[in-house]
Amino acid sequence: MVFDNSHITALTDLINKAVQDVIAEYAAVGQAVPSLDTLDPGPFNVPEDTPVRLAKAIQIIEAACAQLSYTVAPPGSVIVNKSLEHEEPACMLVVTEARIADLLLNKPQAARSGLDAGKLTRILRLLATRHCFKEVKPGVFANNRLSMKLLSSDPVSSIVCLLTDESLRASAYLNDTLRDPSEMDGGIPFRRATGYSFFDFHKSRFPRAMVGWGNVTGKGFLAKVYPWASQPADSTICDIAGGNGHVTMGLIKVHPHIKVVLQDQPQVIEMAKKFWETEHPGAIKKQRVQFAPFDFFKDVAVKGCDFYYTCICVTDDTVLRDAVRTHGQASNGVDVEFDIAPEPLLPNYGLARVRTYELDMTMMNLLNAQARTLPEFIELCKNCGLKFEKLYEAGETDLVEFSPI
Repeated sequence: MVFDNSHITALTDLINKAVQDVIAEYAAVGQAVPSLDTLDPGPFNVPEDTPVRLAKAIQIIEAACAQLSYTVAPPGSVIVNKSLEHEEPACMLVVTEARIADLLLNKPQAARSGLDAGKLTRILRLLATRHCFKEVKPGVFANNRLSMKLLSSDPVSSIVCLLTDESLRASAYLNDTLRDPSEMDGGIPFRRATGYSFFDFHKSRFPRAMVGWGNVTGKGFLAKVYPWASQPADSTICDIAGGNGHVTMGLIKVHPHIKVVLQDQPQVIEMAKKFWETEHPGAIKKQRVQFAPFDFFKDVAVKGCDFYYTCICVTDDTVLRDAVRTHGQASNGVDVEFDIAPEPLLPNYGLARVRTYELDMTMMNLLNAQARTLPEFIELCKNCGLKFEKLYEAGETDLVEFSPI
């Protein structure tokens, strides 16, 4: 009898090839691939500084390793493990708000945080089992490459808190909201959980959390992928619902001939002013940035700008391989080039790109909002009088260009 194991050997082949690509990219800058035990983030700490071949290899490794483990493990074990995954973010919130990474910064120790020592040890042991922190001897922990991102000085710690506090709290009420709809919560799990709308509830960490999110997902791509350098002096970009404006701040730091009008809700704009005064006071002094209070659902964007920018979550609809082609058309007839993962991976790279789909759930749970596929986004903008021009690939933050019809 001949047994066909190609479905798992193909995965190991993909992993081995991708690992060699990773090694080669690090060798090109004179470094070995850093281990988890090092505290050095390495030369490729943000997506916009990561070579294309390395980024592709990382996606394949993440997707193939997950698919391989799910394939060979007993299904019941996989499903139960997935059902327990909420415990990890709960523990992440504890250690981040207690600033455990800060306490461990200089030396391994039994973290002294004012929390119950025995319970904190158990929390850290779970996280160390998931490779965040390292238990160097029983009850004694040290930082590693991952836990360093939880330092209070790193904005990533703020997005971790938002996702493991507000977002996790809301997700616990998703089932209740779907099964027992109520006019009181407007179909929003977060409102059912807290009694507040998200923007009435969120704390001062929200603007900083958006900086952390941008650092992880590649906010710096905006300055690189579009031909800003060829735009006339004083060209103005309106950053609609831009939060504290950290994305467009990065843009005008690279292209100082561009001006920004930042629009968001009044309370967010007040926080944004403080952020710019701290991080880029020269832009305020030279009047390269203006602040305009704005309600996305009631007001119109300021007139007279050359560009209008807003951050919209776009998901990939290529979970079914037979439904797409490498070069094809979106459902509305617009030519689109899809990046399809090599077989036998899920065509959308599965776990390697799951964060976009998880963000879609976060938007649903916090705001009753949603991400859209590119064809859906193109059709939506068409109904608003905008014509799709071009998709600029930019990691997780692809830039989609539209022009008035």
